[in-house]
Amino acid sequence: MCRHLAWLGEPRTVASLVLEPPHGLLTQSYAPRRQSHGLMNADGWGVGLHHPETAPGSAPVRWRSSRPLWGDPSFHSVAPVLWAGSVLAAVRSATPGMPADETAAAPFTDGTWLVSHNGRVDRSVLPATAAAAAESTCDSAVLTAHVLDRGVDRLGETVAEVAAADPGARLSLLLSDGARVLAVTWGDTLSYLRTAAGVVVASEPYDDDPGWVDVADRHLVVATRDGVRVTPLEVPARAAS
Repeated sequence: MCRHLAWLGEPRTVASLVLEPPHGLLTQSYAPRRQSHGLMNADGWGVGLHHPETAPGSAPVRWRSSRPLWGDPSFHSVAPVLWAGSVLAAVRSATPGMPADETAAAPFTDGTWLVSHNGRVDRSVLPATAAAAAESTCDSAVLTAHVLDRGVDRLGETVAEVAAADPGARLSLLLSDGARVLAVTWGDTLSYLRTAAGVVVASEPYDDDPGWVDVADRHLVVATRDGVRVTPLEVPARAAS
Protein backbone atom coordinates (compact mmCIF):
# COMPACT_ATOMS: atom_id res chain seq x y z
CA MET A 1 0.00 0.00 0.00
CA CYS A 2 1.08 3.59 -0.54
CA ARG A 3 0.03 7.18 0.11
CA HIS A 4 -0.20 9.79 -2.61
CA LEU A 5 -1.43 13.27 -3.48
CA ALA A 6 -1.89 15.54 -6.48
CA TRP A 7 -2.08 19.33 -6.56
CA LEU A 8 -3.54 21.42 -9.38
CA GLY A 9 -3.74 25.19 -9.14
CA GLU A 10 -1.52 28.15 -8.37
CA PRO A 11 2.19 27.30 -8.24
CA ARG A 12 3.30 25.96 -4.85
CA THR A 13 6.56 24.60 -3.55
CA VAL A 14 6.92 20.86 -3.29
CA ALA A 15 7.86 21.31 0.37
CA SER A 16 4.52 23.00 1.08
CA LEU A 17 2.70 19.96 -0.27
CA VAL A 18 4.89 17.07 0.85
CA LEU A 19 7.05 18.07 3.82
CA GLU A 20 5.39 20.93 5.70
CA PRO A 21 1.76 19.87 6.30
CA PRO A 22 1.32 18.37 9.79
CA HIS A 23 -0.05 15.11 8.36
CA GLY A 24 1.53 15.29 4.90
CA LEU A 25 3.37 12.60 2.99
CA LEU A 26 6.44 12.98 5.17
CA THR A 27 4.39 12.10 8.25
CA GLN A 28 2.42 9.50 6.31
CA SER A 29 5.67 7.74 5.44
CA TYR A 30 5.95 6.62 9.09
CA ALA A 31 2.55 7.37 10.70
CA PRO A 32 -0.39 7.39 8.25
CA ARG A 33 -3.75 8.05 9.83
CA ARG A 34 -6.10 6.24 7.43
CA GLN A 35 -4.02 3.49 5.86
CA SER A 36 -5.86 0.16 5.90
CA HIS A 37 -2.99 -2.12 4.77
CA GLY A 38 0.51 -1.81 6.25
CA LEU A 39 1.82 0.41 9.02
CA MET A 40 4.24 2.70 7.18
CA ASN A 41 5.54 3.68 3.75
CA ALA A 42 9.31 3.38 3.97
CA ASP A 43 10.11 1.70 0.65
CA GLY A 44 10.71 4.81 -1.42
CA TRP A 45 9.08 7.99 -2.62
CA GLY A 46 8.64 10.03 -5.77
CA VAL A 47 7.60 13.50 -6.92
CA GLY A 48 6.60 14.50 -10.43
CA LEU A 49 5.65 17.92 -11.68
CA HIS A 50 4.66 19.83 -14.79
CA HIS A 51 6.79 22.92 -14.36
CA PRO A 52 5.24 26.27 -15.38
CA GLU A 53 8.43 27.42 -17.11
CA THR A 54 8.42 24.53 -19.59
CA ALA A 55 6.52 24.66 -22.86
CA PRO A 56 2.89 23.46 -22.87
CA GLY A 57 2.76 19.74 -23.47
CA SER A 58 6.33 19.18 -22.26
CA ALA A 59 7.08 15.96 -20.42
CA PRO A 60 6.86 16.14 -16.63
CA VAL A 61 10.01 15.91 -14.54
CA ARG A 62 10.44 13.41 -11.70
CA TRP A 63 12.59 12.77 -8.67
CA ARG A 64 12.32 9.25 -7.23
CA SER A 65 14.19 7.28 -4.60
CA SER A 66 14.13 3.87 -2.94
CA ARG A 67 14.98 5.45 0.43
CA PRO A 68 12.43 6.42 3.09
CA LEU A 69 11.26 9.99 2.63
CA TRP A 70 12.40 10.93 6.12
CA GLY A 71 15.94 9.76 5.32
CA ASP A 72 16.63 11.87 2.22
CA PRO A 73 18.22 15.18 3.31
CA SER A 74 19.04 16.21 -0.27
CA PHE A 75 15.37 16.25 -1.17
CA HIS A 76 14.50 18.11 2.03
CA SER A 77 17.00 20.83 1.11
CA VAL A 78 15.77 21.25 -2.47
CA ALA A 79 12.00 20.81 -2.06
CA PRO A 80 11.47 24.38 -0.76
CA VAL A 81 12.68 25.80 -4.11
CA LEU A 82 10.92 23.29 -6.39
CA TRP A 83 7.57 24.75 -7.40
CA ALA A 84 4.80 24.05 -9.88
CA GLY A 85 1.08 24.33 -10.39
CA SER A 86 0.77 20.60 -11.06
CA VAL A 87 2.43 18.14 -8.68
CA LEU A 88 1.94 14.43 -8.02
CA ALA A 89 3.82 12.80 -5.15
CA ALA A 90 3.79 9.40 -3.43
CA VAL A 91 5.42 7.40 -0.66
CA ARG A 92 5.69 3.64 -1.11
CA SER A 93 4.99 0.52 0.90
CA ALA A 94 6.21 -2.23 -1.41
CA THR A 95 4.06 -5.25 -2.17
CA PRO A 96 5.96 -8.41 -1.07
CA GLY A 97 7.98 -9.80 -3.94
CA MET A 98 8.11 -6.53 -5.85
CA PRO A 99 11.45 -4.85 -6.71
CA ALA A 100 12.96 -2.45 -4.18
CA ASP A 101 14.76 -0.04 -6.54
CA GLU A 102 13.64 3.48 -7.41
CA THR A 103 12.14 2.43 -10.76
CA ALA A 104 9.31 0.84 -8.76
CA ALA A 105 8.47 4.11 -7.00
CA ALA A 106 5.61 6.25 -8.28
CA PRO A 107 4.92 8.41 -10.12
CA PHE A 108 5.21 6.52 -13.37
CA THR A 109 4.85 8.32 -16.69
CA ASP A 110 4.29 7.90 -20.40
CA GLY A 111 5.82 11.31 -21.07
CA THR A 112 2.54 13.16 -20.49
CA TRP A 113 0.69 11.63 -17.55
CA LEU A 114 2.00 11.09 -14.03
CA VAL A 115 0.45 8.04 -12.35
CA SER A 116 0.48 6.57 -8.86
CA HIS A 117 -1.17 3.33 -7.74
CA ASN A 118 -2.22 2.70 -4.15
CA GLY A 119 -2.84 -1.02 -3.67
CA ARG A 120 -1.90 -4.31 -5.27
CA VAL A 121 -2.86 -6.39 -8.32
CA ASP A 122 -1.96 -9.81 -9.68
CA ARG A 123 0.23 -9.06 -12.68
CA SER A 124 -0.95 -12.25 -14.39
CA VAL A 125 -4.35 -10.67 -15.12
CA LEU A 126 -2.70 -7.81 -17.02
CA PRO A 127 -1.70 -8.07 -20.70
CA ALA A 128 1.82 -9.11 -21.65
CA THR A 129 2.01 -5.94 -23.73
CA ALA A 130 1.62 -3.88 -20.56
CA ALA A 131 4.42 -5.77 -18.84
CA ALA A 132 6.66 -5.17 -21.85
CA ALA A 133 5.91 -1.42 -21.86
CA ALA A 134 6.12 -0.87 -18.09
CA GLU A 135 8.92 1.14 -16.47
CA SER A 136 9.37 -1.58 -13.82
CA THR A 137 8.33 -5.17 -13.24
CA CYS A 138 6.34 -4.13 -10.16
CA ASP A 139 2.56 -4.54 -10.24
CA SER A 140 1.91 -0.79 -10.05
CA ALA A 141 4.06 -0.04 -13.09
CA VAL A 142 2.44 -2.79 -15.16
CA LEU A 143 -1.02 -1.58 -14.15
CA THR A 144 -0.02 1.96 -15.13
CA ALA A 145 1.13 0.82 -18.56
CA HIS A 146 -2.17 -1.00 -19.07
CA VAL A 147 -4.26 2.00 -17.97
CA LEU A 148 -2.35 4.39 -20.23
CA ASP A 149 -2.49 2.01 -23.18
CA ARG A 150 -6.28 1.76 -22.82
CA GLY A 151 -6.55 5.56 -22.50
CA VAL A 152 -7.40 7.70 -19.48
CA ASP A 153 -10.92 8.36 -20.77
CA ARG A 154 -11.57 4.65 -20.11
CA LEU A 155 -10.01 4.74 -16.64
CA GLY A 156 -13.09 3.66 -14.71
CA GLU A 157 -13.91 0.93 -17.19
CA THR A 158 -10.35 -0.39 -17.15
CA VAL A 159 -10.18 -0.50 -13.35
CA ALA A 160 -13.51 -2.33 -13.14
CA GLU A 161 -12.35 -4.90 -15.70
CA VAL A 162 -9.08 -5.53 -13.85
CA ALA A 163 -11.01 -5.90 -10.59
CA ALA A 164 -13.31 -8.45 -12.22
CA ALA A 165 -10.25 -10.46 -13.29
CA ASP A 166 -8.61 -10.15 -9.85
CA PRO A 167 -11.32 -9.77 -7.18
CA GLY A 168 -8.71 -9.30 -4.46
CA ALA A 169 -7.08 -6.33 -6.18
CA ARG A 170 -6.88 -2.90 -4.59
CA LEU A 171 -6.83 -0.38 -7.40
CA SER A 172 -6.86 3.18 -6.12
CA LEU A 173 -5.16 5.32 -8.77
CA LEU A 174 -4.13 8.95 -9.09
CA LEU A 175 -3.22 10.60 -12.42
CA SER A 176 -2.28 14.11 -13.56
CA ASP A 177 -1.37 15.65 -16.91
CA GLY A 178 -0.97 19.25 -15.74
CA ALA A 179 -4.53 20.20 -16.71
CA ARG A 180 -6.56 17.47 -14.98
CA VAL A 181 -6.32 15.23 -11.97
CA LEU A 182 -8.07 11.87 -12.25
CA ALA A 183 -8.50 9.48 -9.35
CA VAL A 184 -10.20 6.16 -8.66
CA THR A 185 -11.09 4.85 -5.22
CA TRP A 186 -10.99 1.06 -5.13
CA GLY A 187 -10.05 -0.48 -1.80
CA ASP A 188 -8.62 2.51 0.06
CA THR A 189 -9.41 6.04 1.15
CA LEU A 190 -9.41 9.23 -0.91
CA SER A 191 -10.22 12.84 -0.08
CA TYR A 192 -10.04 16.21 -1.80
CA LEU A 193 -9.79 19.82 -0.71
CA ARG A 194 -10.74 22.81 -2.86
CA THR A 195 -9.42 26.26 -2.02
CA ALA A 196 -9.25 29.57 -3.85
CA ALA A 197 -5.76 28.59 -5.01
CA GLY A 198 -6.57 25.15 -6.39
CA VAL A 199 -7.45 21.57 -5.51
CA VAL A 200 -5.54 18.75 -3.83
CA VAL A 201 -6.61 15.10 -4.13
CA ALA A 202 -4.98 12.75 -1.63
CA SER A 203 -5.11 9.32 -0.03
CA GLU A 204 -5.83 11.09 3.24
CA PRO A 205 -6.06 14.72 4.42
CA TYR A 206 -2.70 16.32 5.12
CA ASP A 207 -4.17 18.63 7.76
CA ASP A 208 -7.38 19.09 9.74
CA ASP A 209 -9.00 21.69 7.48
CA PRO A 210 -12.78 21.12 7.72
CA GLY A 211 -13.07 21.62 3.95
CA TRP A 212 -11.73 18.16 3.12
CA VAL A 213 -14.31 15.95 1.38
CA ASP A 214 -14.09 12.16 1.70
CA VAL A 215 -14.82 10.18 -1.48
CA ALA A 216 -16.76 6.93 -1.22
CA ASP A 217 -15.11 3.72 -2.41
CA ARG A 218 -15.46 2.74 -6.07
CA HIS A 219 -15.86 6.24 -7.43
CA LEU A 220 -14.11 8.25 -10.14
CA VAL A 221 -12.87 11.77 -9.42
CA VAL A 222 -12.14 14.32 -12.15
CA ALA A 223 -10.62 17.58 -10.92
CA THR A 224 -9.76 20.65 -12.95
CA ARG A 225 -9.06 24.24 -12.00
CA ASP A 226 -12.80 24.87 -12.45
CA GLY A 227 -14.12 22.21 -10.10
CA VAL A 228 -14.36 18.59 -8.98
CA ARG A 229 -16.73 15.93 -10.32
CA VAL A 230 -17.29 12.62 -8.50
CA THR A 231 -19.20 9.76 -10.13
CA PRO A 232 -19.78 6.13 -9.10
CA LEU A 233 -18.04 3.42 -11.09
CA GLU A 234 -20.03 0.80 -12.94
CA VAL A 235 -18.96 -2.41 -11.23
CA PRO A 236 -19.14 -5.77 -13.05
CA ALA A 237 -20.85 -8.52 -11.10
CA ARG A 238 -17.63 -10.45 -10.38
CA ALA A 239 -15.94 -7.32 -8.97
CA ALA A 240 -18.92 -6.34 -6.81
CA SER A 241 -18.60 -9.29 -4.45
